Order: sequence, then structure tokens, then C-alpha cells
Amino acid sequence: MSRIRTFKGEIIFGVAALVCAAAPAWAQNPHFITVTSSLESDGDLDVRFKEAGLGDTATNYVARANSTATCTCVTNSGRCPSAANKVTFSQQVSAAGTFSPHNGSVTATLVIAAPACPPSDPPTCGGGQTLRLSEISYTDITITDTTHNVGPEPATPSSLGATFFTCP
Repeated sequence: MSRIRTFKGEIIFGVAALVCAAAPAWAQNPHFITVTSSLESDGDLDVRFKEAGLGDTATNYVARANSTATCTCVTNSGRCPSAANKVTFSQQVSAAGTFSPHNGSVTATLVIAAPACPPSDPPTCGGGQTLRLSEISYTDITITDTTHNVGPEPATPSSLGATFFTCP
């Protein structure tokens, strides 16, 4: 009979040891606390975020948005020519980064570069003129934790835009 009690005690001790060893894994619950977006003066998009419940594993992130950019012809001195030729195009843009958690959370910013204006040859722009970013808008701004498959989480605001200059 004492052998049975010892066996039961070993099982209980073994199960308790497994529960204690697995507890840190159960404590991990990756989730975004905040995700915000803002525009820089050059049209780049900042996606700031905080994610908690990560443990100590380095985590990969991807910020994405749909962009629509307008590029306008300007002279080398930065003035609008008499014909305000422009090119408008849309594309998905993104930025990725890897961050190490501190006390189980990551607070960071990913910067999505504004799309570049395409090269211009006449007749789009005349001689001595180049296309410059004159307007930008971003929609569906999100962040995804690709290590733990969390997201995409929408940013606040999830749409932004700015006009840098207009030609008459």
C-alpha cells in the first residue's frame, strides 16, 4: 500500500512540476496596446506601436499602407512652370523591423518611406524640370507581428494625407 501512495505522490509531483515549468509559456499573450500613425514633413509615414505579452523573444513586425502620391513638375529653382503637369499613382508601401522586448513588451516606430516620384522625361516635364512629391495620402494603415501572427492591427488614424504644394 505504501508503494501505491508513493506512486500517486510521484504522479502528483510530476504533474505539478510540468505545470510550473509551462507557466511562463502560458503567461505569454501577445497583443497590441496602441498603434498610432502620423506624417512627417517629407511625406514619410510613422507607425508607432506598443505590443505586450511577448516574453523575451525578438519579434518581427511589418507596417503596411496603401498610398496614393501626386508628383508635380517644378523647375530646378522649385517654381511651378506655366503648365502644371502631374503624375498620380497608387501602390502598397511597407516597412519591416525586428525588436527585442523589454519586460515582455516592445514600444517602437516603423517609418514607411513616401513613394518616390518616377523619373520624368519630356513631355511630362519640360527641360530643366523634375517631378516632386506634391501630395500624399495613406489608407488602411496597419501593423502585424509576424513572429506571433498577431494582426494586422489598424492604426489610429488609419488614413492620413497631406498636400505639400499646389501649382496654379
